[in-house]
Amino acid sequence: MEVRFDQIPEIALEWHDAGRGAVLATVVQTWGSAPRQAGSQLAISGAGEIMGSVSGGCVEGAVVVAALDALADGQPRLLSFGVADETAFEVGLACGGTIEIMVEPVGDDSPALPVALLREIVTARASRAPVACVTDLGDWTRHLSTPDNPDLAERFRLDRSGRDDLGHMVALHNPPLQLVVVGAVHIAQALLPMARLAGYAPVLVDPRDSFASELRFPGETLIHDWPDEALAALKPDARTAVVTLTHDSKLDDPAIIAALQSDVFYLGCLGSTRTHAKRLDRLRAAGLSEAQLARIHAPVGLNIGARTPAEIALATLAQITSALRGPK
Repeated sequence: MEVRFDQIPEIALEWHDAGRGAVLATVVQTWGSAPRQAGSQLAISGAGEIMGSVSGGCVEGAVVVAALDALADGQPRLLSFGVADETAFEVGLACGGTIEIMVEPVGDDSPALPVALLREIVTARASRAPVACVTDLGDWTRHLSTPDNPDLAERFRLDRSGRDDLGHMVALHNPPLQLVVVGAVHIAQALLPMARLAGYAPVLVDPRDSFASELRFPGETLIHDWPDEALAALKPDARTAVVTLTHDSKLDDPAIIAALQSDVFYLGCLGSTRTHAKRLDRLRAAGLSEAQLARIHAPVGLNIGARTPAEIALATLAQITSALRGPK
């Protein structure tokens, strides 16, 4: 299994199925300067192995101890850790803060986290289906919900896990962020690994086998279809960013049109201001509206004076992050 920091439920299920025991620790809410947001998770095995994090390292040791106790008695726990301002820096916090963490052993006996429910979560995540696990912090009953629930629709949109006003923990499992890069150029060689570190599942699209090769992009997901066909198969959604890098209108334009006909949250296109002006003329002639064209970020990336492929990739990922997390 390829281990990635965003596969915590999958790792917990694998540990349980292998008979090693598993516990899921989830940040419920934070106050002050806590380094991990609500919904962040840590998996702990019966041998004390860990994957993920619930803080900057300042409370993980105590959480592991509590997790092993929970695995032994089958009882979930709600932990609260507070750090004073004068000692916060020593344990990884910029200033004082409080972290509340839910610790759930995985098992078949109530009130443990049911194995069947964890399996449903993992299955939904694999199919990019958004799902929320809603846990009553009083009696530890749980159920799954979807964005169709009007009480949770805004949480799903904002990707905001946390405690609600009724004493429930809402742990969201939105589809992984996806980055589709069109054009197997030098910038893409830097952008794909950067994007993965930022939590994206990157995909590279280029019909030219000699460009999009395993030699140039080892371990990457490569699609050799034409960009419009690839995007149709990938079904980009509101958790997808698309970047076109080929400088070839025969490849870039079909990808841009397909992206603008979807709900992607970001579309960036490489090229100078002059190149982009010509691109807009072509897209208008193809029937795209001014509102659609206004969604394009071009020239791609934040204006930080980037020159090298790696710097342009950095500027591009920064702009993608701003589009996702910045003010709307």
